[in-house]
Amino acid sequence: MEDANNKRWIIIYSITAIVLLVINYILDLPVFDHWEHFESLERFIPFVKNLMIALFFISLIFLIGKVVTRIVNKQNYLEGDKYNLNRIVRFLSIVFSLIIAASFMFQNLLAAAVSFGLITLVLGFALQQPITSFIAWVYLIFRRSYLVGDRIQIKNFRGDVVEIGYLDTSILECNGDYLGNDRSSGRVVRFPNSLILREEIINYSGPQTPFIWNETALQVAFTSDMEFIEKTLLEAAIEDFKKRYPKYVSSPRWEPAVYFRVNERAWMEAVISYPVMPRDTTIRRNAILKLALNKLNAAASKVQFPEGSLR
Repeated sequence: MEDANNKRWIIIYSITAIVLLVINYILDLPVFDHWEHFESLERFIPFVKNLMIALFFISLIFLIGKVVTRIVNKQNYLEGDKYNLNRIVRFLSIVFSLIIAASFMFQNLLAAAVSFGLITLVLGFALQQPITSFIAWVYLIFRRSYLVGDRIQIKNFRGDVVEIGYLDTSILECNGDYLGNDRSSGRVVRFPNSLILREEIINYSGPQTPFIWNETALQVAFTSDMEFIEKTLLEAAIEDFKKRYPKYVSSPRWEPAVYFRVNERAWMEAVISYPVMPRDTTIRRNAILKLALNKLNAAASKVQFPEGSLR
């Protein structure tokens, strides 16, 4: 869909650029010399020609931008990187188009540069926060603190990044006020990019590693067969891992582990620690518990669970 949209705009900008060149060429033809009203219109010809040239270069800039965007989308880049590159291309297209427009209005690049400088100085005082957010956007592009699709936490906000704008970032909230797990709450949270310059950013799905480590605890009696429990939990975690992430099976880096600790209510806790992709925390925990509890409940002579008022 996006590729078809880019292709359509490439055709539109190409046709527009050609039409503008043709109009500019026609205005130079002597055919207008025979028109009786041409002399009264002659003074407007230089203005129209300059306008056609300016619009031609603006169309050319956006045409190049769409071509670059189409090339980027065809490359085997991360979706977040593609998004950032496309935002840069769009931003540069707008900047260069504004320069061309200013050059046409002032007919002088130096005058245009001075005017932009004065405007920038005035806006710098009036729009400090938006400018800081824009600078933070530039920082994000080059530092890659997070990309579109990453699950992040900044201040009290946690969720999946869906848009990185020039001034703010939008995330699809997970957990939140109404949930006790890491599933999406359905709410979109927007915060200014300037926030990243003064707050720490936690990225749960950075490019260095696809997994975070999670753990789930089961309460068992001290008289239970600890070796059997450990073996059962490990088998459940490994089985689900192979099914869910087959391409990472060969890496020993992601092997789960089991440890035991004393619960505050005087029961033993068997804790399974396992790798999980940030969006799969709830699903993977449920799968491991279902696999493990079926085997543990079937071995009543080896595993005793809490009973009575403290269960």
